[in-house]
Amino acid sequence: MQPFLNQIWIARWPLWEGFLLTIEVASAAILFGTVLGCICGIQLVYGPAIIRIPFRVYVDVMRGTPVLVLILAAFYIPSVAGVNLSATQAGILALSLFAGAHIGELMRGALQAIPPGQAEAARSIGLTFPQTLAYVLLPQALRSALPPWINTGVELIKGSSLLSIIGVGELLLKTQEVIGRTFLTIEFYVFAGALYLLANIFLDQLGKAIERRVQGR
Repeated sequence: MQPFLNQIWIARWPLWEGFLLTIEVASAAILFGTVLGCICGIQLVYGPAIIRIPFRVYVDVMRGTPVLVLILAAFYIPSVAGVNLSATQAGILALSLFAGAHIGELMRGALQAIPPGQAEAARSIGLTFPQTLAYVLLPQALRSALPPWINTGVELIKGSSLLSIIGVGELLLKTQEVIGRTFLTIEFYVFAGALYLLANIFLDQLGKAIERRVQGR
């Protein structure tokens, strides 16, 4: 145990930097994925057919594609098209597309679960469709979609570990670098797993606190 503790102290800054990058990448993906998912959900429910079709294809393809394949595609395909993305940018892009598809499907279900009478009542008092969406429909949809949204955030934190395959210096890659120097394989993988678990527990508790607040409990 003492050699392991000594090595953790020696490697504390690389591991901390990797952990912070994991949180930053996951947070960016959650943010961009939520915006994209809200747009997808709205278009899937209220958009004309010509708009719904490409959004439906996007959601189905992204949800049916493994995250690792998305990461590799986001890393290599833009460079072929002449767009140079760093490994971190490509990772955020892949995770955002993944999150956007899942959140889009969540929002579609949440919006369709709202009774049609509420939209009709909003129109009867003179609200435009954007006003109805902003003041009546979206607040209810976001409230009901919050618990599965938390699960998507947890999946993104875990999925960020796959970014090591393209050289993103997140927690797993930094852990592997330390293992290559110390040969303390089990100890450092358990330590990294504990850090991922703490991040997921924090996100879960934060989401539950937000849920209690929006529900007035």
